[in-house]
Amino acid sequence: MFADHARIFVQGGRGGDGCLSFRREKFVPRGGPDGGDGGDGGSVVLESDASIATLYSFRFRQHLRAQRGQHGRGKNQHGRGGEDLVVKVPAGTGILDEKGTLMTDLAEDGQRWIAARGGRGGKGNTRFATATNQTPRRADPGEPGEERTLVLELRLLADVGLVGMPNSGKSSLISRISSARPKIADYPFTTLTPHLGVVSAGRFESFIVADIPGLIEGAHRGAGLGTRFLRHVERTSLLIHLVDVSTAESGDPVADMRTVERELTAAGDGLDLKPRIVVANKIDLVGGIPEAAAALKRLRSACRRARRPFAAISAATGEGVDALVTRIARELRRLRPLREQRESRHGTEDDRRRAEGS
Repeated sequence: MFADHARIFVQGGRGGDGCLSFRREKFVPRGGPDGGDGGDGGSVVLESDASIATLYSFRFRQHLRAQRGQHGRGKNQHGRGGEDLVVKVPAGTGILDEKGTLMTDLAEDGQRWIAARGGRGGKGNTRFATATNQTPRRADPGEPGEERTLVLELRLLADVGLVGMPNSGKSSLISRISSARPKIADYPFTTLTPHLGVVSAGRFESFIVADIPGLIEGAHRGAGLGTRFLRHVERTSLLIHLVDVSTAESGDPVADMRTVERELTAAGDGLDLKPRIVVANKIDLVGGIPEAAAALKRLRSACRRARRPFAAISAATGEGVDALVTRIARELRRLRPLREQRESRHGTEDDRRRAEGS
């Protein structure tokens, strides 16, 4: 089951108590204090792992607590520190607090972030011995570990995002150009969860495409499947906006295109500013429908006026698909330096945020 949202409670281990003890041995008068320190509690650490695809495991594991430190003992024996609890999350997981503020983004495989630090162990009475207080009767308790509620949001790592109205052919296209096998049917909202596909664009070149469920008017207010899955195209460099031109008899493809564009704008996060290519799909059906042929011309003219790149394909027959893949690869090569520069700047901001929080 695909799960891209989870709410968890994390708690660092409590530090062990310091020991109040005195050395008592035969023939050793005034042995003095010998209470050891308590061990530090373990921390809860989140680590990104590219081999994990969803957050489904957190539906059954919502409370994460690290091991507490052991108490100190006599004979100056310090307690053992608690082990850190390392929890794997999918690469591409954003960590938010309860207010929705992004705390960190584990976008790369192997990244780690301390979600809850363990408490410090208490000091034993040996630590308090001085020349004027040779028999201290004080030992500190261990400190509690940090605890807080976090929200995990998975954002798929993809280069290209497919958007469009329901039944516009996104699933057909991703199954044509990659090995992904999403459900395909002739009714709206066939796709209920995002899908990823790896596309080969040459002997040594490939890119990842994300197919998300279709958008309808009012999606930003929760209509249809809403914009719940739009965050999966936030990381993409390029959007492919599919428009079904075979629906000209019952609707207007140009209006459909503008509806999706309005929803991208309403969703925020700069989705409406992403580079995109408008792709007219199902052109194999245009020949037998005069209205569809006229709609295709209107769509092409609307894109020309808006200075929006345009292409026409048939995902069912494969017409124009190879040319589209080549065009996408060329556009990604052009956008890659800009994306690396943006990610480098974003990484610097994350480092600054971590430093301020520590």
